[in-house]
Amino acid sequence: MRCLHCGAAMETRRENYHYTASGLPHVTLQQVEVSRCPCCGETEVSIPRIEALHRAIAAALARKPARLAPEEIRYLRKYLGWSGVDFAARMGVTPATVSRWEHGTGPMGNTADRLLRLLVVHQAPVQDYSADLLAEIAEEPETHAMRLGLDVDKDDWHAAPLSAA
Repeated sequence: MRCLHCGAAMETRRENYHYTASGLPHVTLQQVEVSRCPCCGETEVSIPRIEALHRAIAAALARKPARLAPEEIRYLRKYLGWSGVDFAARMGVTPATVSRWEHGTGPMGNTADRLLRLLVVHQAPVQDYSADLLAEIAEEPETHAMRLGLDVDKDDWHAAPLSAA
């Protein structure tokens, strides 16, 4: 392999690599291929299956026993592919609140922390349920129980709201 910067032959070996591209300060990829140019010092890292890596980081953060840190909240939002505005709508807060969470100027509450972890772990637990519906929840001023009908077929149970009787 040749250095893209100066063209010299690079030396490759397996080593631990601090993964700064994640935006998280404490992520180390263990025993990945790192190529270094002996002439100019350029470094290239071979990261196999990067989508799976990001999924593994997100899953580890979701299982973390302590509250999420600001940079972890930002990582999970980006992992889910949401802008700050989209994330705020799904979480039922303002974009300013999301900014405070991600910059450490305001803590994320326990309920929001748990909701974010659930979104990361389950993303779409029901195939026809859009995360966009989360933004519409709680917009209705009154609370009432939903009448629900359930049918079973040979494969599974199926739920459908019933009209008021």
